Amino acid sequence: MAATRSVATDVSAIAEGVIGGALLFAPFSCRPDKRKENYPYKIISVLTLKPQKRYTGSLMLPLKERLQQANTLLAPYAVPHQGTLGRTVKEPEDETRFPFQRDRDRIIHTQAFRRLKGKTQVFVAGGSDHVRTRLTHTMEVAQISRDIARTLGLNEDLAECIALAHDLGHPPFGHAGEEALNAFMEQHGEHFEHNEQSLRIVTVLEEHSKLTPGLNLDREILEGLQKHSTPFDTSTTTNEIIARRQALPAWSASSQGKDGSWKENLRFSFHALLEAQVVNLADEIAYTAHDCDDGIGSQMFAFAEITAIPLAKKAADRAAARGTKLRGALIHLLVSDLYAATEQELDTHAIRTLREVAAVPGPLVRFSPAMDLDLQALHDFLWQRLYLHPHVLACNAYGQSIVTALCRQYASHPSDKILALMQKNSSLLPEAVKDYVSGMTDAFALKQAQELKLTAALGAAPAAPEEP
Repeated sequence: MAATRSVATDVSAIAEGVIGGALLFAPFSCRPDKRKENYPYKIISVLTLKPQKRYTGSLMLPLKERLQQANTLLAPYAVPHQGTLGRTVKEPEDETRFPFQRDRDRIIHTQAFRRLKGKTQVFVAGGSDHVRTRLTHTMEVAQISRDIARTLGLNEDLAECIALAHDLGHPPFGHAGEEALNAFMEQHGEHFEHNEQSLRIVTVLEEHSKLTPGLNLDREILEGLQKHSTPFDTSTTTNEIIARRQALPAWSASSQGKDGSWKENLRFSFHALLEAQVVNLADEIAYTAHDCDDGIGSQMFAFAEITAIPLAKKAADRAAARGTKLRGALIHLLVSDLYAATEQELDTHAIRTLREVAAVPGPLVRFSPAMDLDLQALHDFLWQRLYLHPHVLACNAYGQSIVTALCRQYASHPSDKILALMQKNSSLLPEAVKDYVSGMTDAFALKQAQELKLTAALGAAPAAPEEP
């Protein structure tokens, strides 16, 4: 066969003789022939596929066969589609959906998930139609998580579930509201941390069935939520958050595990499953990129100012060459670096199995040291010019005062809903107040404060900046 003839011409006869087969091609060189229509190719392998029986009825494969088929696309260190840890309470499998697909649907259909549309990301929800809310942020994290998981050969469905649930526990008014709730709980010898609240929502507060507690999600998701952490999680010091979450019980495999090799209990390190590690960095990638976007769109800083930062300048150059936006170029640079750094970590630790992932004390999904430095410079800029902007700080302070006032009011005069939460969950009063207030949207919290006549003492709400 001539090396420079077209692929279609060269293999047409061969393809006709391969029944139920597939041909794979590769270029002889990275420098193809100058004639665009004739690239030098060679056949590198012929894959003989098992002939499929002709279906006279449904074309849908049975669930067990589809699970097996899907698992062949996963890396050996990924969580298989049927899971390994099972649910807290065993229940019949779905007729058509994979276990983590069921979990995804349960999360999406909760009230807590729907309320994310009215919760602050950086800017108070409702102030603009175009800035991110906690819900749109969650959707972006889920999208990036799925893309990364697919490329690394990990379980996309599991990564998506963790991403969709990771911010369910955020209170109204973002991290300012979280600080107010934590201060309230500390007065009663407890604390508030939104990642822990996310776990409480799916295991206690939301309900899927009267027969099981919470949503009865697969325990890999609970593991991922328990270990979720990003540099932005600063309601207290990072070390305190890490120590607190490490003290929580691990969701470990038991004798009821589906994989016989997991019969003994297996504790994951603080950094958990690779799918959970993916979500941690997808979260950071998402908020870094969209906060740059929202900061420019809200005129908190100029495009020329942020592109003085090396990472943003590199992204801007890529975006200009492609006619796209800074946000997308930033995501591309961060994700591409993550792939290279993660591949190196997996090779360095010779990771070949899920068990070997659990044995590594540090994260395997990561950025390169150079990217960590570039990211830090960009984060420093965002802190100074966006998160500490006078308007953002004023809105945070006002929202924080609303949350504080509501907690005090309900602690001294519990409403019927607070009393119902105490009875339903066998909670003490402070915990019921925390559960109720943290579940509110920004608008509902403000409305409750107004109806309870708490806002008069708080002064006027900050005026929203003009839409650009």
